[in-house]
Amino acid sequence: MAEAGPKGDLTGRRVLIVEDEFFIADDLVQALQDLGAEVLGPAPTRQQALDLLAGEERIDFAVLDVNLQGEGVFPVADALNARGVPFVIATGYARSTLPPRFQNVPHWEKPFDPDTLVRALASLN
Repeated sequence: MAEAGPKGDLTGRRVLIVEDEFFIADDLVQALQDLGAEVLGPAPTRQQALDLLAGEERIDFAVLDVNLQGEGVFPVADALNARGVPFVIATGYARSTLPPRFQNVPHWEKPFDPDTLVRALASLN
């Protein structure tokens, strides 16, 4: 994983956004770019996210919505785990609805402040 700059600085980091709600995705993109991150996506479907993960591009962090147009994001989360990529789950669903293997993943319930979530990514090192 690339080294982060000062806390709250994501310069040089590549962050995958997997979110199907346009306005939420757009707010996350802006907040990430404001802290210097390079954004991959946003991927609004599970298949688009998996296609991005199938490439050789480096991904430092990811932000995942649980429900993508009626499909669960968990295959994407499993692929991120296999690559050793830390991620947060940003969703309207309670933590208790997540499969046991994702109970310890940082969880942000919607609605949330995108700037606060993005600043928290730097602590995933």
